[in-house]
Amino acid sequence: MEKQSRLGLVIAGLMLGVLMAGMDNTIVATAMGTIVSDLGGFGRFVWVTSTYIVAEMAGMPLFGKLSDMYGRKRFFLFGLIVFLIGSSLSGTAESITQLSIYRAIQGFGAGALIPIAHTIVFDLFPPEKRGKMVGLFGAVFGLSTVSGPLLGAYIAEYIGWPWVFYINLPIGLVSLVLITWFYREAKGYEKQPIDWLGILTLIPAIVCLMLGLEWGGKEFPWGSNVIIGLFTASLLLILGFLIAETKAKQPIIPFPMFQNRLFAASTMTSFFYSGTFILCTLYLPIFVQGVMGGTATNSGYILLPLMLGAVAASLIGGHLIAHLSYRTVMIFSSLLFVAGIGLLSTLSPDSSKTFLILYMIVTGLGMGSSFSVLTIAALHPFEHNQRGVASSTISFIRSLGMSIGISVFGIYQRQAFERNVNTGFLENPQTQGDLFSGKSRALLPADVLDQLTAALSQSISHMFLWALIPAAFTLVLAFSMSGERPDGSKKVSLHH
Repeated sequence: MEKQSRLGLVIAGLMLGVLMAGMDNTIVATAMGTIVSDLGGFGRFVWVTSTYIVAEMAGMPLFGKLSDMYGRKRFFLFGLIVFLIGSSLSGTAESITQLSIYRAIQGFGAGALIPIAHTIVFDLFPPEKRGKMVGLFGAVFGLSTVSGPLLGAYIAEYIGWPWVFYINLPIGLVSLVLITWFYREAKGYEKQPIDWLGILTLIPAIVCLMLGLEWGGKEFPWGSNVIIGLFTASLLLILGFLIAETKAKQPIIPFPMFQNRLFAASTMTSFFYSGTFILCTLYLPIFVQGVMGGTATNSGYILLPLMLGAVAASLIGGHLIAHLSYRTVMIFSSLLFVAGIGLLSTLSPDSSKTFLILYMIVTGLGMGSSFSVLTIAALHPFEHNQRGVASSTISFIRSLGMSIGISVFGIYQRQAFERNVNTGFLENPQTQGDLFSGKSRALLPADVLDQLTAALSQSISHMFLWALIPAAFTLVLAFSMSGERPDGSKKVSLHH
């Protein structure tokens, strides 16, 4: 009984860590307008998001490998402490540049939380119980990702933007206490040589790639020397990393694990899932506010059906894999996901909120299982001392998919909007801002408002139409997954 009680407290501590790290990917987005109005630096506000994502992705492979070599607990706690320090500093920032630096600290700590939390759950529970537990964690991750924009808007409007960061402190401290006191890690970790060359090529490669994606078309033109230079440097560093990993005794990302069909299919499916579902969390609030005329807070509330569908599907998916194969569950999930994105591509200024809610429920039900089932499937083939790197790799791929999805589809949406709007409107940026302000919107001439809302609606619906391509890839990859189940499969080794 005492052991069960202690285990429950450990799970609670891990969930709080996942909640924070998942939420901070999106919570700042809806508070950014308030932050910029207070701190200034409108031309550099994209750094606040990009530095967090870059640092988080840089930390994931590193912490995953180190947790396999020296233990999970110490690196989960280290990441948690770094995350809380970054959160504390972010709330005190006096400029956008300062905030961007503090967010990088926060993001680096977040790189340890989600991958290691999933690995610990896999270590603690036998195969027949992992599905339910990881399903629960997937639900928490989905909840945090989708609820972030709503919480950010509410805090910025009614409490003050520093609390977007300070809210992490009580949550994180409880997580810190629970893991420190109640998680008793099993011994048996084997110290191994650190792949320093891999670290020194991978982290700068990620930094250059993510900054190129984040800054391209926003801070600098896509054809500028800065963006071309960043992509070139990233490519050269990635080539150097690939060479380094083939020669390292204990590589950060062992390539042999991609030879396992289940792992390879799971990671690539998560890439296309994440690159598509992040569009829902970012652009559906914009649609509600800009096309339907809702307030910022209302546009956040509109995501609740998406969130509830995702949470329900994550829990259901975790239960189903006790009876069905990973492939079967993900095929059904992907079919719903493709249907949901297809329905969202039909949105127009005449769409009712009732239909929008139904479309989001279908989409949420389709994407929820990816949070839980794909994580379990990716870790399933590997032994205890190899799960950290497997977990960090799928988390890294998921974050990369989100970043590329935001960049690629964001470019399309902006260009489509500009093509469909009278250039005279675009000469005055304030006119576009009026579309998202209830008071200013009411003052716009009817013909101007109609053209702006029609253009915005069409740009978003066409973006979802193109998003059917990566959504369809999730279905194709789901079919390519092996028919394994959590209760029985030969483990594979990553060693050369």
